[in-house]
Amino acid sequence: MKGSTVRNPSRAAELFHALADPTRLEILDELKEGECCVCELTDRLQAGQSRLSFHLKVLKDAGMIVDRREGRWMYYSVNADALAELDDLVDSLKQAKRARRATGCC
Repeated sequence: MKGSTVRNPSRAAELFHALADPTRLEILDELKEGECCVCELTDRLQAGQSRLSFHLKVLKDAGMIVDRREGRWMYYSVNADALAELDDLVDSLKQAKRARRATGCC
């Protein structure tokens, strides 16, 4: 991408893909208050375990959430570093738009 402000387009696509589903956004919304057990998420979202596991994997693979095992339970929480990375990405896109507006077309 010539003149792109997005440093890593593949990573940006991975982050946006992780956010591009209502269920995954609901999961992140539940986790914003703190760590949750997978059984709590299943109850709160009224989602089947296999469906929820799929969405948790997408979020985890993108680095949006982290997990830890305690006994037989898995606990999930938001990865603050990934949110900061996403924030930086959105800021870079905003700055590019402002720069183009200031310099005119092409």
